[in-house]
Amino acid sequence: MSTQLTPLQKRRLGRTELQVTSLSLGGARIGGSNVTDDEAVGTVRRAITLGINYLDTSPLYGESESRIGLALADGWREKIYLATKTGTHPKWRGDYSAAGTRRSVENSLRLLGTDYLDVCLVHDPSNMDPVVTKGGALDELQRMREEGLVKFIGLGVREHEFHKIAIETGIVDVILTYLDYTLLSQTANEWLLSFASENDIGVINGSPIAAGLLSGVEPNVKERPPEGEKAYKLWQWAVDNNLNLLNLAIQFCLRQPLIATNLTGSKNATEVEQNFAAATTPVSEDVWKQLQTLRRRIIE
Repeated sequence: MSTQLTPLQKRRLGRTELQVTSLSLGGARIGGSNVTDDEAVGTVRRAITLGINYLDTSPLYGESESRIGLALADGWREKIYLATKTGTHPKWRGDYSAAGTRRSVENSLRLLGTDYLDVCLVHDPSNMDPVVTKGGALDELQRMREEGLVKFIGLGVREHEFHKIAIETGIVDVILTYLDYTLLSQTANEWLLSFASENDIGVINGSPIAAGLLSGVEPNVKERPPEGEKAYKLWQWAVDNNLNLLNLAIQFCLRQPLIATNLTGSKNATEVEQNFAAATTPVSEDVWKQLQTLRRRIIE
């Protein structure tokens, strides 16, 4: 039986008031040496033509920023909300000072071929002191916001306590949590999502397919134990029931209303189309009930 694709839902990204698509594009995988410039451009533009309107990258992701700059030339920049990060540029990694932050952001603007960022995220600090201190990253991002170089400020990191610190400064508008809201693990659901919601902070969920474990390809049970074994059991159940685990993994995250958008990395246009289809192909409520029972048995 054929299924009809439906448009992606748009959601309010917290107090930014940006209306972002529930599925967005992460730029990490288009930055590698196994991807050409043309493939990267095709990936970004295919996402935009499918209606995806939020694009996330970082100086950490190889050639991603420069390739996105190529993709967003000729009027494509105006079609999307663009986010990048500061603090993890390979040459200046770990520099969360005011000067380091400005240097990183200005370099990103040059590579991306734009004069402003919709969102700039402080990326993966090992502790929050240099980020929140006077003269640190958040201070400089506020100045850059006043100058119109950055519209909204955020934090992208695994540690939930760091998100709490950032939110409590009153400066950040969004947070990016990753690998912590998937079919395998929902530690972000323990208190972080509700805390962000109470403070009207937009939440971006990175890697809803658990860094590939839930991509629909048979998982390696030995990979990232115990997640690999749990992912295999989910995959086998999906196969036995003629279901696509990728569909379930992405839509499980889309069903969480406290998450504004879910970042999926794609290295080519085909993968963009696969993720879009996974996000928009209907899944029955009966399947979700069965999956909930299964998850309780093998995961929770």
